[in-house]
Amino acid sequence: MRVIEISCLEVWREVSNFIDGEVDAELRARMEAHFKDCAHCKAIIDGTRNVVRLVGDGVEYEMPPGFSSRLQEKIRNK
Repeated sequence: MRVIEISCLEVWREVSNFIDGEVDAELRARMEAHFKDCAHCKAIIDGTRNVVRLVGDGVEYEMPPGFSSRLQEKIRNK
């Protein structure tokens, strides 16, 4: 079976659906083929999976002392 190419934009639109297993077999095959050839999209899918894993595990991380004030200061200075 020949896999029809897919653009990066199409991949980005479907990343969430791909991770959730909510794309059809044809689109999944097209996206998987794209990830093999496109390092940028591969990094996006890997990064998105990591974020989903981190957020979904329910673990809370304590921020270092002063983090909130330093962050607010950086935001104000932008």
